[in-house]
Amino acid sequence: MSSHSQDRSLRRTLFGLAAAAATLVAVAPAAHTAPVQQTVVPGCSPAVAGEPNGKQWPVEPALTIDPAAAYTATLETTCGTVTVDLDAAAAPRTVNSFVFLAGEGYFDHTRCHRLTTEGIYVLQCGDPTATGRGGPGYQFTDENLAGAVYPAGTVAMANAGPGTNGSQFFLVYRDTQLPPNYTPFGRVTAGLDALTTIADAGVVGGGPDGTPVADVVFDAVTTAQG
Repeated sequence: MSSHSQDRSLRRTLFGLAAAAATLVAVAPAAHTAPVQQTVVPGCSPAVAGEPNGKQWPVEPALTIDPAAAYTATLETTCGTVTVDLDAAAAPRTVNSFVFLAGEGYFDHTRCHRLTTEGIYVLQCGDPTATGRGGPGYQFTDENLAGAVYPAGTVAMANAGPGTNGSQFFLVYRDTQLPPNYTPFGRVTAGLDALTTIADAGVVGGGPDGTPVADVVFDAVTTAQG
């Protein structure tokens, strides 16, 4: 298989473009259908005690953010704190959903279940089941796709096709080429080194795509306006 074909195959596998059964993002390989206890690597710490609350909602939350305002997210991970500027003007529904879920404690104690180290360079998070199948019970449409690019620091929604956004998102730790199919809604402003630490530790089993060796858990995810 050519390297170009391998890259295309990897992208399809990660984001589930051909996985009609997926509710959000790719159906994980059989080896990843249950949470895996990963390794604490240098630069990372054990997670604080707690379990994801797994809350579900039947419909997307009503828009309560101010699209003209500035919002930030703080991702307190076991491998360091990542700060994100959220782009409410360009992706109001996406930012509204993220702010809502963070406020509900939905992301707290969830594991980032997928890392890719070839072809595309992302850490995928936001699934309370850590299987690639979990979500908040609702889906919403794509935003901010015109001319979308994914340089290092981009935060974007993972999906299983158009209009299937839920809670899963990915953080780009190295410039990545992807089609403009994944809503960019934020930019890492601090903590990219934490993502590099995670990426450098690699994938369980040594492959290019799967459960990260580092045990990446959100101890807390909070957002703030202004």
